[in-house]
Amino acid sequence: MDRSQKIGGVLGGMGPDATVDFMAKVIALTDAGCDQDHVRMLVDHNPHVPNRQQAILGDGEDPGPALAAMAAQLEASGAHFLVIPCNTAYVFEDDILAATSIPLISIITESVSAVRDRAPGAKSVGILATDGCLKSGIYQAGIEAAGMTVVLPTAGELEQTMVLINAIKAGTQSKAAGAGMKSLAAGLVSRGADAIIAGCTEIPLVLHDAAVDVPLISSTDVLALKTVKLAMGGESLPAR
Repeated sequence: MDRSQKIGGVLGGMGPDATVDFMAKVIALTDAGCDQDHVRMLVDHNPHVPNRQQAILGDGEDPGPALAAMAAQLEASGAHFLVIPCNTAYVFEDDILAATSIPLISIITESVSAVRDRAPGAKSVGILATDGCLKSGIYQAGIEAAGMTVVLPTAGELEQTMVLINAIKAGTQSKAAGAGMKSLAAGLVSRGADAIIAGCTEIPLVLHDAAVDVPLISSTDVLALKTVKLAMGGESLPAR
């Protein structure tokens, strides 16, 4: 590996298919002619991290200690920066930051920033995400700080979103799941969303740009591209 390249540490397994999808996208986005040209990633693929949604909703074990331990081990193994292909896990970023000294790249910050690139005139942004992620308000805060308003799912839509996300986590990546996510996205558009963030890394497994009438920001794609840029020196690592 070129010494100028940086090693990405991936806190994975949340969920497993989403982590594999993220890694595949990192590979696809890398301009490589041979094995040695690719990004080196250290991956802790740990599906046993306690359920993030349940913890946020007050009905589950705190995943913070497990995430912190994963992050510390990745740093000790040589990672120069950390990424998590799970949006809801960023609610517990304080635990990770307290256990490490390397940058943690926020999928939330990067996805909100990507709205300006993909939909520069957007005034309102719809969010498709887990109930825990939305309850935490991390996306709402980021979008509002960027000067845009938020369009949220209704209670019924959020319930259906969780049904679909859990089905995808269980291995269902069917046309029906895609159609369900498309319908949920259409609901956000009908209420004024100029762009939509797929703020759960299971969603891009079944919902694609062509299915939505406004720009769709895949948080997985955004994080994969940022990982390639940081690892290959296209961007400098942020300070800690």
